[in-house]
Amino acid sequence: MKLITLLPADQYVVVNKTILTEIDKKNLIYLYEPIIGFGAVSLYLTLWSDLDRLEIMSKDFTHHHLMSILKCSLDTIKQSREALEAVGLMKTYYKEGDINSYVYELYSPLSASEFFNNPILNIVLYNNVGEEEYHSLKKMYRKVNIDLKDYQDITKPMNETFESTSMPVVEARSRETLPLNIESEIDFDFIISSIPKGILNEKAINKKMKELIINLAFIYDLDTLKIVELIRASLNEKGLIERDTLRKNARKYYQFKSGALPTLVYRTQPEYLKTPVGDTSKKGRIIGVFENTSPYDFLKSKYHGANPTSRDLKLLEMLMIDLELNPAVVNVLIDYVLKKNNNKLNVNYVETVAGQWKRAGVKTAREAMDLAEKEHKKMTKGTDKKSSKVMKEAPVPIWFDKQIEKSEISEEEAKELEELLKI
Repeated sequence: MKLITLLPADQYVVVNKTILTEIDKKNLIYLYEPIIGFGAVSLYLTLWSDLDRLEIMSKDFTHHHLMSILKCSLDTIKQSREALEAVGLMKTYYKEGDINSYVYELYSPLSASEFFNNPILNIVLYNNVGEEEYHSLKKMYRKVNIDLKDYQDITKPMNETFESTSMPVVEARSRETLPLNIESEIDFDFIISSIPKGILNEKAINKKMKELIINLAFIYDLDTLKIVELIRASLNEKGLIERDTLRKNARKYYQFKSGALPTLVYRTQPEYLKTPVGDTSKKGRIIGVFENTSPYDFLKSKYHGANPTSRDLKLLEMLMIDLELNPAVVNVLIDYVLKKNNNKLNVNYVETVAGQWKRAGVKTAREAMDLAEKEHKKMTKGTDKKSSKVMKEAPVPIWFDKQIEKSEISEEEAKELEELLKI
Protein backbone atom coordinates (compact mmCIF):
# COMPACT_ATOMS: atom_id res chain seq x y z
CA MET A 1 0.00 0.00 0.00
CA LYS A 2 1.23 3.49 -0.87
CA LEU A 3 2.69 5.44 2.05
CA ILE A 4 0.43 8.42 2.72
CA THR A 5 1.68 11.38 4.73
CA LEU A 6 -1.01 13.06 6.79
CA LEU A 7 -0.81 16.88 6.85
CA PRO A 8 -2.59 19.47 9.03
CA ALA A 9 -4.15 21.07 5.94
CA ASP A 10 -5.59 17.79 4.66
CA GLN A 11 -9.37 17.93 4.63
CA TYR A 12 -11.87 15.36 5.84
CA VAL A 13 -15.60 14.85 5.93
CA VAL A 14 -17.43 12.50 8.32
CA VAL A 15 -20.24 10.28 7.01
CA ASN A 16 -22.56 8.49 9.43
CA LYS A 17 -23.37 4.94 8.31
CA THR A 18 -25.29 3.92 11.40
CA ILE A 19 -27.10 4.97 14.57
CA LEU A 20 -25.19 5.59 17.79
CA THR A 21 -27.09 5.10 21.04
CA GLU A 22 -26.15 5.89 24.62
CA ILE A 23 -25.60 2.16 25.16
CA ASP A 24 -23.15 2.18 22.23
CA LYS A 25 -21.18 4.96 23.92
CA LYS A 26 -21.08 2.95 27.13
CA ASN A 27 -19.81 -0.09 25.20
CA LEU A 28 -17.09 2.08 23.65
CA ILE A 29 -15.78 3.02 27.10
CA TYR A 30 -16.05 -0.33 28.85
CA LEU A 31 -15.40 -2.85 26.07
CA TYR A 32 -13.43 -1.11 23.31
CA GLU A 33 -11.28 1.38 25.23
CA PRO A 34 -9.21 -1.32 27.01
CA ILE A 35 -8.30 -2.61 23.53
CA ILE A 36 -7.87 0.51 21.38
CA GLY A 37 -7.03 3.08 24.06
CA PHE A 38 -8.66 6.33 25.19
CA GLY A 39 -7.12 8.27 22.27
CA ALA A 40 -8.99 6.20 19.67
CA VAL A 41 -12.26 6.49 21.61
CA SER A 42 -11.79 10.26 21.90
CA LEU A 43 -11.18 10.50 18.15
CA TYR A 44 -14.33 8.46 17.43
CA LEU A 45 -16.51 10.66 19.65
CA THR A 46 -14.93 13.83 18.25
CA LEU A 47 -15.65 12.76 14.68
CA TRP A 48 -19.19 11.97 15.77
CA SER A 49 -19.56 15.47 17.20
CA ASP A 50 -18.43 16.88 13.82
CA LEU A 51 -21.63 15.58 12.21
CA ASP A 52 -24.48 17.95 11.42
CA ARG A 53 -27.53 18.27 13.62
CA LEU A 54 -29.23 15.38 11.82
CA GLU A 55 -26.14 13.23 12.38
CA ILE A 56 -25.85 12.41 8.68
CA MET A 57 -22.75 14.14 7.35
CA SER A 58 -20.29 16.78 8.47
CA LYS A 59 -19.00 19.83 6.65
CA ASP A 60 -15.38 19.91 5.49
CA PHE A 61 -12.78 20.10 8.26
CA THR A 62 -9.00 20.15 8.28
CA HIS A 63 -6.90 17.82 10.39
CA HIS A 64 -5.62 20.89 12.20
CA HIS A 65 -9.13 21.04 13.65
CA LEU A 66 -8.60 17.58 15.18
CA MET A 67 -5.14 18.51 16.45
CA SER A 68 -6.59 21.54 18.24
CA ILE A 69 -9.46 19.64 19.87
CA LEU A 70 -7.62 16.47 20.84
CA LYS A 71 -4.36 18.26 21.76
CA CYS A 72 -2.25 15.62 20.06
CA SER A 73 0.02 15.14 17.06
CA LEU A 74 -0.98 13.94 13.59
CA ASP A 75 0.90 10.68 14.22
CA THR A 76 -1.26 10.03 17.29
CA ILE A 77 -4.42 10.84 15.31
CA LYS A 78 -3.36 8.45 12.55
CA GLN A 79 -2.61 5.66 15.05
CA SER A 80 -5.96 6.20 16.74
CA ARG A 81 -7.73 6.15 13.37
CA GLU A 82 -6.04 2.88 12.42
CA ALA A 83 -7.08 1.35 15.75
CA LEU A 84 -10.70 2.31 15.03
CA GLU A 85 -10.42 0.78 11.55
CA ALA A 86 -8.95 -2.43 12.97
CA VAL A 87 -11.90 -3.10 15.31
CA GLY A 88 -14.57 -2.24 12.74
CA LEU A 89 -15.66 1.17 14.02
CA MET A 90 -14.53 3.16 11.02
CA LYS A 91 -13.68 3.02 7.30
CA THR A 92 -11.36 5.52 5.62
CA TYR A 93 -11.23 6.66 1.99
CA TYR A 94 -8.47 8.84 0.53
CA LYS A 95 -8.23 11.09 -2.54
CA GLU A 96 -4.98 12.73 -3.57
CA GLY A 97 -4.96 16.34 -4.79
CA ASP A 98 -3.44 19.76 -4.19
CA ILE A 99 -5.09 19.38 -0.80
CA ASN A 100 -5.61 15.72 0.06
CA SER A 101 -9.14 14.67 1.07
CA TYR A 102 -10.40 11.95 3.38
CA VAL A 103 -13.84 10.47 3.97
CA TYR A 104 -14.35 8.93 7.42
CA GLU A 105 -17.31 6.55 7.69
CA LEU A 106 -18.48 5.77 11.23
CA TYR A 107 -20.05 2.45 12.27
CA SER A 108 -21.62 1.26 15.52
CA PRO A 109 -19.80 -0.73 18.19
CA LEU A 110 -20.95 -4.32 18.64
CA SER A 111 -23.58 -4.97 21.28
CA ALA A 112 -22.30 -6.48 24.53
CA SER A 113 -23.67 -9.90 23.54
CA GLU A 114 -22.01 -9.74 20.10
CA PHE A 115 -18.76 -8.52 21.67
CA PHE A 116 -18.47 -11.28 24.28
CA ASN A 117 -19.29 -13.91 21.67
CA ASN A 118 -16.72 -12.57 19.21
CA PRO A 119 -13.83 -15.08 19.26
CA ILE A 120 -11.18 -12.37 18.78
CA LEU A 121 -12.41 -9.26 20.61
CA ASN A 122 -13.45 -11.38 23.58
CA ILE A 123 -9.96 -12.88 23.94
CA VAL A 124 -8.16 -9.56 23.39
CA LEU A 125 -10.31 -7.88 26.06
CA TYR A 126 -9.60 -10.72 28.51
CA ASN A 127 -5.86 -10.48 27.88
CA ASN A 128 -5.87 -6.69 28.27
CA VAL A 129 -7.90 -6.32 31.46
CA GLY A 130 -7.21 -9.62 33.27
CA GLU A 131 -9.52 -12.24 34.72
CA GLU A 132 -11.03 -10.22 37.58
CA GLU A 133 -11.92 -7.13 35.53
CA TYR A 134 -13.15 -9.31 32.65
CA HIS A 135 -15.65 -11.12 34.88
CA SER A 136 -16.66 -7.80 36.45
CA LEU A 137 -17.49 -6.45 32.98
CA LYS A 138 -19.50 -9.56 32.09
CA LYS A 139 -21.42 -9.23 35.35
CA MET A 140 -22.18 -5.58 34.59
CA TYR A 141 -23.74 -6.55 31.27
CA ARG A 142 -25.68 -9.46 32.70
CA LYS A 143 -29.20 -9.74 31.34
CA VAL A 144 -31.96 -9.88 33.97
CA ASN A 145 -34.50 -12.64 33.34
CA ILE A 146 -37.79 -12.63 35.23
CA ASP A 147 -39.79 -15.80 35.78
CA LEU A 148 -43.11 -15.12 34.01
CA LYS A 149 -44.60 -18.62 34.23
CA ASP A 150 -47.43 -17.43 36.53
CA TYR A 151 -48.19 -14.37 34.37
CA GLN A 152 -50.41 -14.00 31.32
CA ASP A 153 -49.23 -12.09 28.25
CA ILE A 154 -51.87 -9.41 27.57
CA THR A 155 -49.79 -7.30 25.19
CA LYS A 156 -51.97 -5.76 22.46
CA PRO A 157 -50.82 -6.22 18.85
CA MET A 158 -50.52 -3.10 16.69
CA ASN A 159 -53.44 -3.94 14.39
CA GLU A 160 -55.80 -4.01 17.41
CA THR A 161 -54.62 -0.62 18.61
CA PHE A 162 -54.17 1.43 15.42
CA GLU A 163 -56.09 1.57 12.15
CA SER A 164 -54.20 0.77 8.96
CA THR A 165 -53.40 3.75 6.72
CA SER A 166 -51.58 4.08 3.44
CA MET A 167 -48.20 5.71 4.01
CA PRO A 168 -45.20 6.20 1.73
CA VAL A 169 -42.22 3.94 2.41
CA VAL A 170 -39.28 5.84 3.88
CA GLU A 171 -35.78 4.37 3.68
CA ALA A 172 -34.37 5.10 7.14
CA ARG A 173 -30.80 4.81 8.33
CA SER A 174 -30.22 1.55 10.20
CA ARG A 175 -27.62 0.38 12.70
CA GLU A 176 -24.57 -0.99 10.90
CA THR A 177 -21.40 -2.66 12.16
CA LEU A 178 -18.24 -3.71 10.37
CA PRO A 179 -16.30 -6.99 10.60
CA LEU A 180 -12.89 -6.86 12.26
CA ASN A 181 -10.15 -5.56 10.04
CA ILE A 182 -7.17 -7.81 10.76
CA GLU A 183 -4.07 -6.80 8.84
CA SER A 184 -2.36 -10.13 8.44
CA GLU A 185 1.31 -10.69 7.72
CA ILE A 186 0.66 -14.28 6.70
CA ASP A 187 2.18 -14.91 3.27
CA PHE A 188 -0.25 -17.25 1.52
CA ASP A 189 1.89 -17.43 -1.63
CA PHE A 190 4.74 -18.71 0.51
CA ILE A 191 2.44 -21.26 2.17
CA ILE A 192 1.27 -22.62 -1.19
CA SER A 193 4.79 -22.74 -2.61
CA SER A 194 6.16 -24.46 0.52
CA ILE A 195 3.84 -27.46 0.28
CA PRO A 196 4.13 -29.61 -2.87
CA LYS A 197 1.06 -29.67 -5.13
CA GLY A 198 0.87 -33.42 -4.80
CA ILE A 199 0.28 -32.96 -1.05
CA LEU A 200 -1.77 -29.75 -0.89
CA ASN A 201 -4.96 -29.59 -2.97
CA GLU A 202 -5.18 -26.36 -5.01
CA LYS A 203 -8.69 -25.81 -3.58
CA ALA A 204 -7.52 -26.19 0.03
CA ILE A 205 -6.79 -22.53 0.71
CA ASN A 206 -10.01 -20.77 -0.25
CA LYS A 207 -11.47 -17.53 1.15
CA LYS A 208 -12.97 -19.14 4.27
CA MET A 209 -9.77 -21.05 5.00
CA LYS A 210 -7.75 -17.86 4.67
CA GLU A 211 -10.06 -16.16 7.18
CA LEU A 212 -9.61 -19.05 9.61
CA ILE A 213 -5.81 -18.99 9.21
CA ILE A 214 -5.69 -15.21 9.75
CA ASN A 215 -7.84 -15.51 12.89
CA LEU A 216 -5.75 -18.38 14.27
CA ALA A 217 -2.53 -16.49 13.53
CA PHE A 218 -3.87 -13.46 15.40
CA ILE A 219 -5.22 -15.33 18.41
CA TYR A 220 -2.30 -17.73 18.84
CA ASP A 221 0.52 -15.43 17.62
CA LEU A 222 1.58 -17.61 14.68
CA ASP A 223 3.92 -16.64 11.85
CA THR A 224 3.88 -17.96 8.27
CA LEU A 225 6.48 -20.69 8.90
CA LYS A 226 4.54 -22.06 11.87
CA ILE A 227 1.30 -21.95 9.85
CA VAL A 228 2.95 -24.06 7.13
CA GLU A 229 3.97 -26.62 9.76
CA LEU A 230 0.48 -26.72 11.27
CA ILE A 231 -1.18 -27.05 7.85
CA ARG A 232 1.07 -30.01 6.95
CA ALA A 233 -0.12 -31.74 10.13
CA SER A 234 -3.77 -30.98 9.35
CA LEU A 235 -4.12 -32.31 5.79
CA ASN A 236 -6.41 -35.21 4.95
CA GLU A 237 -5.93 -37.86 2.25
CA LYS A 238 -7.48 -35.54 -0.38
CA GLY A 239 -4.95 -32.80 0.32
CA LEU A 240 -7.57 -30.58 1.97
CA ILE A 241 -7.08 -28.86 5.32
CA GLU A 242 -9.21 -30.24 8.16
CA ARG A 243 -10.51 -27.09 9.86
CA ASP A 244 -11.02 -28.70 13.29
CA THR A 245 -7.61 -30.39 13.16
CA LEU A 246 -5.93 -27.10 12.25
CA ARG A 247 -7.66 -25.38 15.17
CA LYS A 248 -6.59 -28.16 17.55
CA ASN A 249 -2.99 -28.08 16.34
CA ALA A 250 -2.79 -24.30 16.66
CA ARG A 251 -4.21 -24.48 20.17
CA LYS A 252 -1.82 -27.24 21.23
CA TYR A 253 1.18 -25.30 19.92
CA TYR A 254 0.09 -22.16 21.75
CA GLN A 255 -0.37 -24.03 25.02
CA PHE A 256 3.01 -25.72 24.63
CA LYS A 257 4.73 -22.41 23.87
CA SER A 258 3.10 -20.20 26.47
CA GLY A 259 1.58 -22.56 29.02
CA ALA A 260 -1.47 -20.30 28.94
CA LEU A 261 -4.98 -21.55 29.51
CA PRO A 262 -7.55 -21.16 26.74
CA THR A 263 -9.91 -18.29 27.51
CA LEU A 264 -13.03 -20.38 26.87
CA VAL A 265 -12.67 -22.34 30.10
CA TYR A 266 -13.16 -19.07 32.03
CA ARG A 267 -16.50 -18.29 30.40
CA THR A 268 -19.86 -18.70 32.11
CA GLN A 269 -23.21 -19.56 30.58
CA PRO A 270 -24.48 -16.97 28.02
CA GLU A 271 -27.16 -14.74 29.56
CA TYR A 272 -29.85 -15.69 27.05
CA LEU A 273 -29.50 -19.37 28.05
CA LYS A 274 -29.78 -18.77 31.79
CA THR A 275 -32.94 -19.53 33.75
CA PRO A 276 -35.15 -16.62 34.83
CA VAL A 277 -34.36 -14.96 38.15
CA GLY A 278 -36.62 -15.95 41.02
CA ASP A 279 -36.34 -19.73 41.28
CA THR A 280 -35.32 -20.17 44.93
CA SER A 281 -35.88 -23.93 45.07
CA LYS A 282 -32.90 -26.16 45.84
CA LYS A 283 -32.78 -27.24 42.21
CA GLY A 284 -32.97 -23.62 41.10
CA ARG A 285 -30.05 -22.69 43.36
CA ILE A 286 -27.97 -25.56 42.00
CA ILE A 287 -28.75 -24.53 38.41
CA GLY A 288 -27.65 -21.02 39.38
CA VAL A 289 -24.26 -22.40 40.42
CA PHE A 290 -23.87 -24.27 37.14
CA GLU A 291 -24.83 -21.17 35.14
CA ASN A 292 -22.77 -18.55 36.97
CA THR A 293 -19.54 -20.51 37.43
CA SER A 294 -16.93 -21.03 34.73
CA PRO A 295 -15.91 -24.66 34.03
CA TYR A 296 -12.38 -23.81 35.22
CA ASP A 297 -13.60 -22.50 38.59
CA PHE A 298 -16.09 -25.36 38.92
CA LEU A 299 -13.40 -27.97 38.32
CA LYS A 300 -11.03 -26.09 40.62
CA SER A 301 -13.63 -26.36 43.39
CA LYS A 302 -13.57 -30.13 42.91
CA TYR A 303 -9.82 -29.95 43.52
CA HIS A 304 -10.61 -28.16 46.83
CA GLY A 305 -9.08 -24.92 45.55
CA ALA A 306 -6.00 -26.40 43.87
CA ASN A 307 -5.36 -25.82 40.16
CA PRO A 308 -6.73 -28.61 37.94
CA THR A 309 -4.27 -30.81 36.05
CA SER A 310 -3.36 -29.97 32.45
CA ARG A 311 -5.00 -33.24 31.36
CA ASP A 312 -8.34 -32.24 32.88
CA LEU A 313 -8.07 -28.73 31.43
CA LYS A 314 -7.53 -30.16 27.96
CA LEU A 315 -10.66 -32.23 28.50
CA LEU A 316 -12.60 -29.08 29.39
CA GLU A 317 -11.30 -27.34 26.31
CA MET A 318 -12.30 -30.25 24.10
CA LEU A 319 -15.85 -30.10 25.46
CA MET A 320 -16.16 -26.35 24.91
CA ILE A 321 -14.26 -25.87 21.65
CA ASP A 322 -14.51 -29.13 19.74
CA LEU A 323 -18.01 -30.18 20.85
CA GLU A 324 -19.14 -26.57 21.46
CA LEU A 325 -20.95 -27.42 24.70
CA ASN A 326 -22.07 -24.43 26.75
CA PRO A 327 -20.32 -23.71 30.08
CA ALA A 328 -23.28 -24.69 32.29
CA VAL A 329 -23.67 -27.98 30.40
CA VAL A 330 -19.97 -28.72 30.91
CA ASN A 331 -20.37 -28.07 34.65
CA VAL A 332 -23.29 -30.49 34.87
CA LEU A 333 -21.25 -33.08 32.97
CA ILE A 334 -18.26 -32.66 35.31
CA ASP A 335 -20.44 -33.01 38.41
CA TYR A 336 -22.27 -36.02 36.98
CA VAL A 337 -19.19 -37.95 35.81
CA LEU A 338 -17.18 -37.31 39.00
CA LYS A 339 -20.05 -38.59 41.14
CA LYS A 340 -20.68 -41.63 38.98
CA ASN A 341 -16.99 -42.58 38.63
CA ASN A 342 -15.59 -42.23 42.14
CA ASN A 343 -14.20 -38.70 41.54
CA LYS A 344 -12.43 -39.71 38.32
CA LEU A 345 -12.83 -37.89 35.00
CA ASN A 346 -12.75 -40.90 32.72
CA VAL A 347 -12.05 -39.43 29.27
CA ASN A 348 -13.85 -42.14 27.28
CA TYR A 349 -16.93 -41.93 29.48
CA VAL A 350 -16.93 -38.10 29.35
CA GLU A 351 -16.69 -38.16 25.55
CA THR A 352 -19.50 -40.72 25.27
CA VAL A 353 -21.91 -38.70 27.42
CA ALA A 354 -20.82 -35.38 25.86
CA GLY A 355 -21.38 -36.77 22.36
CA GLN A 356 -24.87 -37.91 23.30
CA TRP A 357 -25.73 -34.50 24.79
CA LYS A 358 -24.36 -32.73 21.72
CA ARG A 359 -26.48 -34.87 19.39
CA ALA A 360 -29.51 -34.22 21.59
CA GLY A 361 -28.95 -30.46 21.25
CA VAL A 362 -28.51 -29.85 24.98
CA LYS A 363 -27.79 -26.16 25.63
CA THR A 364 -28.86 -25.44 29.22
CA ALA A 365 -28.06 -26.83 32.65
CA ARG A 366 -31.64 -27.94 33.21
CA GLU A 367 -31.73 -29.83 29.90
CA ALA A 368 -28.48 -31.60 30.78
CA MET A 369 -29.74 -32.54 34.25
CA ASP A 370 -33.06 -33.84 32.92
CA LEU A 371 -31.40 -35.89 30.17
CA ALA A 372 -28.88 -37.41 32.60
CA GLU A 373 -31.68 -38.45 34.95
CA LYS A 374 -33.75 -39.84 32.09
CA GLU A 375 -30.85 -41.96 30.81
CA HIS A 376 -30.10 -43.21 34.31
CA LYS A 377 -33.70 -44.37 34.77
CA LYS A 378 -33.66 -46.06 31.36
CA MET A 379 -30.46 -47.96 32.22
CA THR A 380 -31.86 -48.97 35.61
CA LYS A 381 -35.02 -50.39 34.06
CA GLY A 382 -33.07 -52.27 31.40
CA THR A 383 -30.96 -54.33 33.83
CA ASP A 384 -31.69 -57.35 36.00
CA LYS A 385 -32.86 -56.88 39.58
CA LYS A 386 -29.42 -57.41 41.13
CA SER A 387 -27.67 -54.94 38.79
CA SER A 388 -30.55 -52.51 39.09
CA LYS A 389 -30.22 -52.49 42.87
CA VAL A 390 -26.46 -51.82 42.63
CA MET A 391 -27.05 -48.95 40.18
CA LYS A 392 -29.68 -47.38 42.41
CA GLU A 393 -27.37 -47.57 45.42
CA ALA A 394 -24.39 -46.10 43.53
CA PRO A 395 -23.56 -42.45 44.33
CA VAL A 396 -25.34 -39.86 42.20
CA PRO A 397 -25.19 -36.03 42.24
CA ILE A 398 -27.39 -34.23 44.74
CA TRP A 399 -29.54 -32.88 41.90
CA PHE A 400 -29.87 -36.33 40.37
CA ASP A 401 -32.81 -38.70 40.79
CA LYS A 402 -33.97 -36.97 43.98
CA GLN A 403 -36.87 -34.81 45.06
CA ILE A 404 -34.68 -31.77 45.64
CA GLU A 405 -37.65 -29.40 45.38
CA LYS A 406 -38.94 -30.79 48.69
CA SER A 407 -38.79 -28.53 51.74
CA GLU A 408 -36.79 -30.95 53.91
CA ILE A 409 -33.57 -32.74 53.00
CA SER A 410 -31.30 -35.06 54.92
CA GLU A 411 -28.22 -33.86 56.76
CA GLU A 412 -25.99 -35.50 54.12
CA GLU A 413 -27.90 -33.81 51.28
CA ALA A 414 -27.72 -30.45 53.05
CA LYS A 415 -23.95 -30.77 53.44
CA GLU A 416 -23.51 -31.70 49.78
CA LEU A 417 -25.72 -28.81 48.64
CA GLU A 418 -23.72 -26.42 50.84
CA GLU A 419 -20.46 -27.66 49.29
CA LEU A 420 -21.82 -27.21 45.77
CA LEU A 421 -23.05 -23.68 46.54
CA LYS A 422 -19.66 -22.63 47.95
CA ILE A 423 -18.27 -22.19 44.43
